[in-house]
Amino acid sequence: MNRLVSPLVRLFVRWMPDAFAVAVLLSILTFILSVTVAGYSAADTITSWGDSFWDLLRFTNQITLTLLLGYAFANTPPVQRVLLRIAGLARTPKSAYLLACLTTGICALFSWGLSLIAAGIMARAIGQSCRRKGIEVHYPLLVASAFSGFVIWHQGLSSSIGLVLATPGHFLEEELGLIPLSLTLFTPWNLGVAFLILLTMPFLMASLRPRNGEAIEQIPDDLYQESDEEEDTSGPTEEQTPARRFETSRLPTLAIVAAGGVFLWIHFFTRGRGLELNTLNFGFLLLGMLLAGSPLRYVQIIVNGGRIAAPFLLQYPFYAAIAGMMGDSGLAQMLVDFFVSISSAQTLPVFGLLSGGLLNLFIPSGGGQWAVQGPIMMAAAQELGADLPRVAMSVALGDQWTNLIQPLAIVPVLTIAGISVRRIMGYTFVALLWSGIVFAAALALF
Repeated sequence: MNRLVSPLVRLFVRWMPDAFAVAVLLSILTFILSVTVAGYSAADTITSWGDSFWDLLRFTNQITLTLLLGYAFANTPPVQRVLLRIAGLARTPKSAYLLACLTTGICALFSWGLSLIAAGIMARAIGQSCRRKGIEVHYPLLVASAFSGFVIWHQGLSSSIGLVLATPGHFLEEELGLIPLSLTLFTPWNLGVAFLILLTMPFLMASLRPRNGEAIEQIPDDLYQESDEEEDTSGPTEEQTPARRFETSRLPTLAIVAAGGVFLWIHFFTRGRGLELNTLNFGFLLLGMLLAGSPLRYVQIIVNGGRIAAPFLLQYPFYAAIAGMMGDSGLAQMLVDFFVSISSAQTLPVFGLLSGGLLNLFIPSGGGQWAVQGPIMMAAAQELGADLPRVAMSVALGDQWTNLIQPLAIVPVLTIAGISVRRIMGYTFVALLWSGIVFAAALALF
């Protein structure tokens, strides 16, 4: 296995650019393809690029909040203590990789934002813990292992496609109606596939560990701490003015959390509505505030998370513009139509996976991609008589599948873990191959 992986690692180290550079490169490539393949004029393509640049601002804000609120929740003192205790369970190099991947995968079933943050925190904490214990762990593989657990996020509670289809007023409601989560996320098929990945991926990643001690790169000195004890970040003691007492008190937080709890009860049980993206964010906001304790402490955590969210705010407009070029030029429809043209009712989900995975490289947003691909795939499913929820989930699987090699998705993990994307991509490519086999086989056979 090491002989197979080493060339991949060297390839990505040499040729893989930074995440923002990839967004720029994909913008240029999409422009060229729109003009040469789709036959769209250069002027019209540039117009589509500019007109679409800010189209996903609302969704960008929602996604950024999902990430920030997941970061805040993961960095509250109680959750930090749990993650550090889990990190301390590593006793061998193999167990370190297993722990990193498994923990992130479990988090992914609850929140993609929490999963990405936990991946960075766990990789760094396990790397520090192993170095203190004298356990030689290859840090790039450790980070890759942690990130690889993320590949099942669309099969969990924060699945943007699953949540959109279950949300009243979604843009395909007239054609499809509402598709409840019981037909997408909570089917035995979907849960079985997710748990299969959850059980096998950690062992796959652990099998990639270098056997040659000289090839092992432990966590670098600038990321290594001698102690897991929490730093005192309270700063100098300030005068306890009424304002200071209010911002450091738990009472305002408890009042907001209580009101939020009442609202969620009304939302789910009085109104009978389901889980959706805004509700999920609201829940993580309340949990984060509750565990942080005071308004001041929570704001401090959120501010620290700004560096995690900033790349999303910068790069999402570029991917919105890419989606605009692909949509207006007909390039996206050409891609999906090709897969649909060679599909039947039985094979459409498999080609939904492949087309979704390819399109995700250009539009790395579950919601943004669904806006482009969803109408075409759902119309094809209705025409062929295919299972609508299964086809929708095939697109979701494709979206999460190629996230393993889409640099934008990895940015939060890399920022926390303090490592470049090119150092881990060779390992996540192996994870891509395995998860692709599982997803395709499940869609084809079951």
